[in-house]
Amino acid sequence: MDFSAIILTFNSERYIETCLTSLISSFSKINASYEVFIIDNGSTDKTRDIIGQVTEDMSANVELIPFDYNTGTTFSRNQGLKRAKGERIIIMDSDAYATAEVVSNLSEYLDANKKCGMVVPKLTYPDGRFQISTDHFPTLRHKIRRFFFLKQMEDNESPTQTAPSSVDYAISAFWMFTQDVLKDVGCLDEKIFYSPEDVDYCIRVWLSGKEIHYLPQYSMVHDAQEISRAKGLKINKFTISHAKGLLYLFLKHRYFFGLDGLYKRIENKKAGC
Repeated sequence: MDFSAIILTFNSERYIETCLTSLISSFSKINASYEVFIIDNGSTDKTRDIIGQVTEDMSANVELIPFDYNTGTTFSRNQGLKRAKGERIIIMDSDAYATAEVVSNLSEYLDANKKCGMVVPKLTYPDGRFQISTDHFPTLRHKIRRFFFLKQMEDNESPTQTAPSSVDYAISAFWMFTQDVLKDVGCLDEKIFYSPEDVDYCIRVWLSGKEIHYLPQYSMVHDAQEISRAKGLKINKFTISHAKGLLYLFLKHRYFFGLDGLYKRIENKKAGC
């Protein structure tokens, strides 16, 4: 099996057809064997009907794992990770749209760069605007700045980078990593309900001795609608859950304001200490 893809849905009727058809078409264009696990967190719209229709129309190897309620982002995705048999694992959002170019080139990059355990593409909004999807590991100060000013940060960003580079972490809109990384790092931390499970997993990839690489020459659309990208302060259960997850992350990896200690542990691991 070449690829195992895990997609999480929740009232995703606006996006899931494009997401699923683009992914299946990408696998078909590169003649790749695949399996797709879609974990649905209690959708009440037409999400499941659309998944069933696309699966039938494309004769796709898709397994729907339905839940009656919202189980968060970690427990749900882990249901797919525990079933995954592919040499390459893809975790993607239901509002992300893959291309054959992204899938094939990221896979080839993993084959050619043994230090790299996870690779991610550049993400854009549907209108072509650049989307910030990679960053340094968050400190409390930096996280507050992103929460209030992410839109302004993106609007002022003029990305010129075209060469691959290592990054601390990438949002989980589209990850590709190896089966070996899954075996070494394990599943997502279910003590985090909603976020920042992506940061935690990327830290663990680095602590396993592997690197995370960003390939800006390969781009795909992420039609992001999440709360953190909205203008103004909006406090709801997901914002509170994110704050709790962030506190847990800081305690788990033993840092709050500075990254020197975390970077030192990563360097020691890479050096075999």
